[in-house]
Amino acid sequence: MTSRNSLRARIRAQRRALSSQQQEAFAQQFAGHFAKSHLFLNSGRVAFYMANDGELDPSYLMANAWAMGKHCYLPVLMHAHDKSLLFAPYEPDAPMVYNQFGIPEPRIAPRHCVKARNLDLIIMPLVAFDKRGNRIGMGGGYYDRTLGFLNARTQWHKPRLVGIGYSFQETPAIDSEPWDVPLSYIATEKNLTRIS
Repeated sequence: MTSRNSLRARIRAQRRALSSQQQEAFAQQFAGHFAKSHLFLNSGRVAFYMANDGELDPSYLMANAWAMGKHCYLPVLMHAHDKSLLFAPYEPDAPMVYNQFGIPEPRIAPRHCVKARNLDLIIMPLVAFDKRGNRIGMGGGYYDRTLGFLNARTQWHKPRLVGIGYSFQETPAIDSEPWDVPLSYIATEKNLTRIS
């Protein structure tokens, strides 16, 4: 296994070892402080994700977003051949289907989805992160391909990218690849950190 793969395997095992009570407590702690941040308060169109494989669950924050009248979205694998994402509007009672990874997605026609560039904030899952905003995901590259346009920007920085995970998912340094899209912020159950 490569070092990325071994790190991925180790941290995924740590995530899955958390009890459901621990996962819920951490999710509530994360939502409690993130919901008060200027970043969240000033974002009207926010993409979330459905927690899978022990990921930090953003559903409590999503409930706050709905209560505040924000527009919520979930990633969908509309174009499996190019491994990119679109973002589907999501309401609590939306009909769902499972994608090829067993993750629920809103059942919606592609024409009703939006591209990443139309969002204010994207809350992204991760397996590992470092203080420089580098992220290791599950290995499929979907977010990096979808968000690659941000690497060419110098001024307009929306959508803001927030990687969320448990504090134990931090690693000292991740070697970045040319196609990696760095995060704007890291959020854990403990705090929100802006990447300079």
